[in-house]
Amino acid sequence: MTDALQDHRLPEERRHWAADQFERHRRYLTGLAYRMLGSMTEAEDAVQEAYIRWHRTDRTRVESPRAFLAKVVTRICLDQMKSARAKRETYVGPWLPEPVLDAETLGAETASDYASDLSVGLMLALERLSPLERAAFLLHDVFDVEFEEVARLLGRNQATCRQLAARGRAHIRESRPRFQVQADKGSEILQAFMTAYRTGNVDGLASILSEDAVLYTDGGGKRRAALNPIVGRAKILALLVGLARKRAQPVVDLGPATINGLPGCLATLANGEILTIALEVANDRIGRVYVVRNPDKLRHVSERTRAGVPGTGLPDP
Repeated sequence: MTDALQDHRLPEERRHWAADQFERHRRYLTGLAYRMLGSMTEAEDAVQEAYIRWHRTDRTRVESPRAFLAKVVTRICLDQMKSARAKRETYVGPWLPEPVLDAETLGAETASDYASDLSVGLMLALERLSPLERAAFLLHDVFDVEFEEVARLLGRNQATCRQLAARGRAHIRESRPRFQVQADKGSEILQAFMTAYRTGNVDGLASILSEDAVLYTDGGGKRRAALNPIVGRAKILALLVGLARKRAQPVVDLGPATINGLPGCLATLANGEILTIALEVANDRIGRVYVVRNPDKLRHVSERTRAGVPGTGLPDP
């Protein structure tokens, strides 16, 4: 039912109706915006801006609210990405996407292989695409939007959009992790990781880290973190042993969590700071470790963990 059939309603009733219409698509829009921006905070800001524009729109001319709102959110995100890319160039240390604990709520609700994939590896691969490649790939390959509509959303012709999506698809296939770990195996490896780290068992850690494992730590210049990825099992173990000896700011709480759909854990330091650790597993070994310490990226996580996370005393990663 369109607003054209709602003219007899009072203005307040129309506003409630418009709000209800928008809420039907909020999850869809947030999932799109997060994949575009790599930040839940920025994604929610983009969706909120779309909400404001929705209420300012003559909705009698809107045939498909979802398509209209997707166009608005996509354009807001493209505008934000211009400034975001400039910030990435001066970012201190490795940049990682803002971690999310409830990735399933951002699923694309399509049959796409990428519909429920919000893994850190995929998000980093998306980050290496141009803004238009990213938008075309996400809209068509993840959210199942036909190229005719993608062309309208991006203001390009269909042929160009097909090329953009194809380039994005090729890069994602090349960069995306080739092994998908089973949930039970991921949990087993996570428990082994936490136990080994908890006890300072170097041999235990060595047994579950792949030889070419890589550790990424994102402090954003606001928290202590390695300025470059730590490559290789031996170097990662040496770093962890060194931190264990220092114990400058011990971890007082540690608990398992699903980070961007990956097995991981949440840690709380003695000073109240929190951090997330996500593990990318392949061939029953940990191939990538992603640690986020930048407080600007942990606001949503902090809200979810105010009640406390069960854990043990561990050295500051």
